[in-house]
Amino acid sequence: MAEQLSYLFCTRTSRVLAENIAQYYGQQLGKINFQEFSDGEFEPVLDESVRGGRVFLIGSTFPPADNLLELLLMIDAAKRASAKSITVVLPYFGLARQDRKDQPRAPIGAKLVANLLTAAGATRIMTMDLHADQIQGFFEIPVDHLYASTIFVDYIKSLQLDNLTIASPDMGGAKRAKNYAGHLGAEVVIAYKERKKANVVEEMFLIGDVEGKNVILIDDMIDTAGTLCKAADILIEKGAKTVRAMATHGVLSGKAYENIENSKIMEVIVTDSIPVKNNLSTKIKVLSCAPLFADVMKMVHEHRSISSKFVI
Repeated sequence: MAEQLSYLFCTRTSRVLAENIAQYYGQQLGKINFQEFSDGEFEPVLDESVRGGRVFLIGSTFPPADNLLELLLMIDAAKRASAKSITVVLPYFGLARQDRKDQPRAPIGAKLVANLLTAAGATRIMTMDLHADQIQGFFEIPVDHLYASTIFVDYIKSLQLDNLTIASPDMGGAKRAKNYAGHLGAEVVIAYKERKKANVVEEMFLIGDVEGKNVILIDDMIDTAGTLCKAADILIEKGAKTVRAMATHGVLSGKAYENIENSKIMEVIVTDSIPVKNNLSTKIKVLSCAPLFADVMKMVHEHRSISSKFVI
């Protein structure tokens, strides 16, 4: 039996990351012709045969919604081109914060996106640090949920910080912080916040002692950085020696760059799951998730276990 071929394609806004993934994977990205109409409609056409092969479509679905639509059209194109399997590689899964109905008449956007990806023809999903782990259950197809901890833990160790403490900026991230602390032999503190509306923190309290400690705030994403900066202020007020922040997805909307630059945070580390304008702040450092995704994609293609990539 002939070996199944693999093909890599990407959305336009995720091209830089996809090129890095392709380099580590050891294969060039496939060509896509984009036809654009004057009203804004676009049509991605795969420029090579993928019949009977395994197709990897790489694209984070951050706003605008065109990024998601582009990916859906590419999935449909691969399906209609008779690809045997279609693995959608979503370094950042957009709308993941809409994982439940938390108020009357609200949508569950994450479930809708899961339905759209499956209906378009995806046969496997590969993503990293979902905002809520239960989103995996929204799919009826295999989901490979990777963790940026495989990237961040090594970086934290390289800092060689004494009196290290891992902090969660909210109660929801307590489990994540505890897992990091377990791998690093560190203590855990939690910032308890109360919100009145999205992106606005009303009050915040600290649970735990940080006197004289080097603290690293761990989160899955940084949006406006309001919560992060407020947490850093409280940590410094309570006697923390230094405060750093790590988040998988650098959404960085609104005044995020300004907030970070003017904050008491020494350094903010994110991955390149979303393109980051790190020239807007001297405090932002980007670690690439390309090697992680390339390794797992190769393992999946070769039908090998990927459990070694699940550090946390």
